[in-house]
Amino acid sequence: MRIDIITIFPQYLEPLSLSVIGKAIERGTVDVNIHDLRDFTHDRHRTVDDTPFGGGPGMVMKPEPWGEALDSVLSERESDGRPTLVLPTPSGQRFDQPTAAGLAATDWLIFACGRYEGIDARVVEHFRDHVDVRELSIGDYVLAGGEAAVLVMAEAAIRLLPGVLGNAESAPDDSFSPSREGAPLEGPIYTKPQVWRGLEVPAVLRSGDHGAVADWRRSQSVQRTSEQRPDLADDDLS
Repeated sequence: MRIDIITIFPQYLEPLSLSVIGKAIERGTVDVNIHDLRDFTHDRHRTVDDTPFGGGPGMVMKPEPWGEALDSVLSERESDGRPTLVLPTPSGQRFDQPTAAGLAATDWLIFACGRYEGIDARVVEHFRDHVDVRELSIGDYVLAGGEAAVLVMAEAAIRLLPGVLGNAESAPDDSFSPSREGAPLEGPIYTKPQVWRGLEVPAVLRSGDHGAVADWRRSQSVQRTSEQRPDLADDDLS
């Protein structure tokens, strides 16, 4: 997979070099390229924003640097496949685990990190003829820019690529995985020691009875989903 990220704050994306994502980059499982939008400006102040037409507060990111940046990235296309351009925006579709899986199945992702009031709408309008566009939101709130959302979406997608996680069975057992239909939240988990500060690991987890352990974990998943996210709970399982 190839990932290109366009931003005015390249340093913001440095966490992608850490942990399992960083190792995936080192192994070549994913090729991540960070581009500074200001490199595609032509004035002494490296201006990327201007006042909005129609008035109103805030500033809007100009189409010219975005057009040049995307043209530059797309000029490196090596196949006939269409890249997917992802724009983090509070007005986008909800980003969830199935969406992450869909992004993970894409050969080439381009993330556009907006700032201020957002990117001039003509950028998306123009590039729809050249790429598949996904406008995505990671939650019902507003951030200062798209970089934090890109970190979330990129990590969620990359960790689903084959070989990225140390244990291939980890992802199918995650919260929101398809195997958790009806009770999508994972239940509590424990490790050694058996007793910590007077709190003991549930006996069933030490019983060696794999069927009982599976039943307990399923019941805990149902209970946690019902308590924490009743909007996701399946009434038939409670």
